[in-house]
Amino acid sequence: MHAHAKVGLGMLVSFGLGAMAAQGLYAQPKPVAYVISEIEVTNADAYAKEYVPLANKALADSGQKRLASGGKTVALAGAPPASRIVVSAFESLERAQAAYSSPAYLEARKIGDQYGKLRIFAVEGISQ
Repeated sequence: MHAHAKVGLGMLVSFGLGAMAAQGLYAQPKPVAYVISEIEVTNADAYAKEYVPLANKALADSGQKRLASGGKTVALAGAPPASRIVVSAFESLERAQAAYSSPAYLEARKIGDQYGKLRIFAVEGISQ
């Protein structure tokens, strides 16, 4: 009887481990979110001195990973891009939305709106 209990317990543990492994295979991570900001800067000095440091801190504190910021841009089709482009990544679309609606960013944005016209949108990436 003792041997049968060991075999039964072993089977139960094996089933549990198999179920957890299968769950891990089927679980898919949330896709990364990319945020694209197009900014027509109207006062470059004030924008750089007053808005950028506040916005950078608020967004970095929210988990932003900046991928491109204000570098050279080229139009490949359609209208030319805004004078400043920023591309960022967040771990999820929800995290991106939370970052751009955080009190710290909204305060920075009040200043940024004085020195530029911002268009900001997010898109989910493709799960890899």
